[in-house]
Amino acid sequence: MRESEWEKAVRGPLASAAPGTSALVLVEGEAGTGKTRFVQWLLARSQSGQAARLMVTFEASGAPVVDGPCHPNGNVSVRPEAGSGHRPGATQAGAPAASPWSGRLSASSLGELVASGGTGSPVLLVAEDVHRADEQAAHALRTVLADPPAGLRVVMTYRPEELARPGLVLGAPVGYPAELPVIHLRLGPLSAADVQRMAVDALGDDGCSAPFLTRLHERTGGIAQVVTDVLEELRAAAPPPGPRSSGAAGRSRLTARDVDEAEVPLRLAESVAGRLAALDEVPRRLVWAAAVLDGTASEDELAWVAGLSTENGRASLVTALCEGVLHELGPDQYGLRSPMEAAAVYRLVPSPVRSELHGRAAAALEARRPAPWARLARHQLATGRTTDWIESVGNAAQEAVEAGDHQLAISLLEDALAHPEVVESNRPRLALILARSATIGLGSGQTVELLRRLVEDRALPETVRGEIRLHLGLFLGNQAGRGREGRVELLRSVEELESCPVLAARAMSALALPYWSSGPLKDNLAWLTRAGTTAAESEDAEVRAAVAANRATVLLSVGDPLGWRYLEQLPRDSDDSRVVRHTARGLANAADAAVWLGEYVRARELLSEAPRLAARSGAPYTQRNAHCTSLLLDMMTGRWSGLAARARALTRDVDAGSAPDGDAALVHARLALAKGEWTDVGSWLSSTDLSGDDGAVPLVAAASGVRIRLALARQDPAAAAREAGEAWVRLREKAVWVWAAELAPWAVEATVRAGGLGVARGMADEFAVGIGGKRAPTAVAALTWCRALLAEASGELQAAVEYFQRARMCYSVLPRPYEAALVAEAGGRCALAGGLETAAGIQQLSEAAREFEVLGATWDAARVGAELRAHPGTHRRRPPGRPSYDGRLSPREQEVAQLAGAGLSNREIAATLHLSPRTVEQHVARALRKVGALSRHDLARTTRSSGSAG
Repeated sequence: MRESEWEKAVRGPLASAAPGTSALVLVEGEAGTGKTRFVQWLLARSQSGQAARLMVTFEASGAPVVDGPCHPNGNVSVRPEAGSGHRPGATQAGAPAASPWSGRLSASSLGELVASGGTGSPVLLVAEDVHRADEQAAHALRTVLADPPAGLRVVMTYRPEELARPGLVLGAPVGYPAELPVIHLRLGPLSAADVQRMAVDALGDDGCSAPFLTRLHERTGGIAQVVTDVLEELRAAAPPPGPRSSGAAGRSRLTARDVDEAEVPLRLAESVAGRLAALDEVPRRLVWAAAVLDGTASEDELAWVAGLSTENGRASLVTALCEGVLHELGPDQYGLRSPMEAAAVYRLVPSPVRSELHGRAAAALEARRPAPWARLARHQLATGRTTDWIESVGNAAQEAVEAGDHQLAISLLEDALAHPEVVESNRPRLALILARSATIGLGSGQTVELLRRLVEDRALPETVRGEIRLHLGLFLGNQAGRGREGRVELLRSVEELESCPVLAARAMSALALPYWSSGPLKDNLAWLTRAGTTAAESEDAEVRAAVAANRATVLLSVGDPLGWRYLEQLPRDSDDSRVVRHTARGLANAADAAVWLGEYVRARELLSEAPRLAARSGAPYTQRNAHCTSLLLDMMTGRWSGLAARARALTRDVDAGSAPDGDAALVHARLALAKGEWTDVGSWLSSTDLSGDDGAVPLVAAASGVRIRLALARQDPAAAAREAGEAWVRLREKAVWVWAAELAPWAVEATVRAGGLGVARGMADEFAVGIGGKRAPTAVAALTWCRALLAEASGELQAAVEYFQRARMCYSVLPRPYEAALVAEAGGRCALAGGLETAAGIQQLSEAAREFEVLGATWDAARVGAELRAHPGTHRRRPPGRPSYDGRLSPREQEVAQLAGAGLSNREIAATLHLSPRTVEQHVARALRKVGALSRHDLARTTRSSGSAG
């Protein structure tokens, strides 16, 4: 139950009660479900000075430990029961209290505590763990609740499974007055969302992959205390990465395997051992059987596995349920609360008994129809039935593949193939299922290592190794973000698959994709021709669909409009899921190509269709790929609200090392640059998915554009020009010039600033020739921007203004609002520099500033604002004399504080705002003092909350 739900369930009814009205809140929950956390939450939110608090906690012996009563105006003396050994607190109001104390709690002593604590004000009585209360204390509570004094609010927590008399919280019925509001709050397991919040709070947003979070919820059963203990163990074993500014690449996200390998927390282990020891031998054996089964089971199955008669099985089950050791998890389905609790019990089962129970469990599961192959395999392995185990693993994996659950298939097969008991005769079948699933689902770093070992296994037939190598190459290039290695494996697979042309055509069509960083476009086109010829000679529907999808991808990637015609011909209504899977992939690839081209309407249409087909055909990687592309699309089209959060969520969707997050990293880098968070920009750009060796060519080119702009902003033209030169060489080698759209303007500007005007002209001309005859709206806009920069550098300011206006129109139509604002700023700057059209120049700067503010581009807005202030008449004169801001930040201090909090140095802020570094230093010092921030890092948070005077 979330705190917001607590608020609604408890605070609302209590707050609505009339003054002087008493109320009772019963908080029910098994061990570890968060009853103490609820009490702490309630006390933290109770208004100070409103009520006296009396805390009663019952020890295992049943004796109460009382803390209080504490009156808002001081402590009140309490008289103990005769012979109780109770030491009273202070005898005068305001004196220190000698609490906690313990003693016998009778109706008269409890009544006196309540009455003395509530003199002149209401009393909040919190009694924790009342299931432990002895009869005298329980009678005292029943007496007080039967006739509560005015204004008494009582909160009692208890474990239902440990009540002496089930259903009776205080051991006997209570004669509650008719007018007493009674609120019954049941605390159960946490939801998956609650567990995610706890994990992110404990380990950091970047430390948790989605599979890790899912497995954490599953294995802990959502029991709050168990979740807390497991997270603490994981944090101690492997400290999570720091904030994003500490590095984006190479960060270590926890995986589902980390949860599986986590030890059972000591608190849970001791609790389970204590409850198990309290059972007699026969019921204990039934619980052992449930732990060995590690899942839900019927009454008959539990009795059979435990080796008990029907009568003894039922009696033992009733005992285990009443003692809260086993739980009813569905109609005639019983088991332990969570897999981790089952693991705690499993460790306590003697080894010979464990082996016997596994054998009986296997027999019970073999009788089920359909057979639960994955669970059955576990018991077969535990009893040494290796041949049966391998067969069950294969059946479970094949069943998962047919159901579209490739993740389950990958998990089962990775574990099985890593086991030494898998003999050579069994490896080909399992290895091929794993390899095929890996390219469709979302594997892991372990998947890569396992596939590598398999392709080097000479005991496997060459065609089997060739197919595994084909899928390894696809996995490396797509999911693992290791493009060069992937291309090498694909080239080798073509040779190994010479006797299997259908599969060889798959490898050829993959090599045809120009996204690979190595090899020029002409090589890609040659592979496409070979793949098309081979596919045409084949009757295999899957290979034809694969080649057709890649043909459309290649043509669209280079800006050839013919690609749209091929895309429309892809089979969407096939009954063959393999064919539909390739169509979904082709549509997703086309959406990505459309984003880089600037065909944003078509991109959105494709991103609506592709995920649906991917879900229908069971292709999770394609679904994720489409989500990545949607991030790029929203970034480019100015839909920035919530974009950073979506990008962060996407990086959590998979285990570390199982899928590239270059799209998300690029989005983060661009947003961080626009906001002035320059340290974060470098961290995000360090992702291997954005490097020249392994990243997809258009992503790497776009990332180079960001690097160049960052270097220019930091007044480092040499570094900018160096990056521009290297990036341009990479694009020239690939020769897909439509992908220069995100790089060219920044490369031209950097080259010009480094004194290479002639070289810059050559770059623009090369760009123009490369996009000739192509349909690439973004490239056309970028080329116009380049022409504007060259005209400005040549002193042809009027021509520059006109080019910037054309570029702005091109970007606005696409739409690309951020780039439209950038060229509007540049055009306005040129107009003002040449004294050509001052009013028009100021208007363009003003419009750019407004667009930057709408987008949330803090650094850009500050830079343009400074440019406007540098020109007379662009802002109102302030009254004479120094303005007073009454301790608040002035507009300029707010501006400086935001940039400083984002990570800019004084020199960088000075360059942005046209100030001297000394002036910036003074503004930062005043801002720190005014908002009470301890460091520049704190300024980002405190300035947002304090606001400015402007």
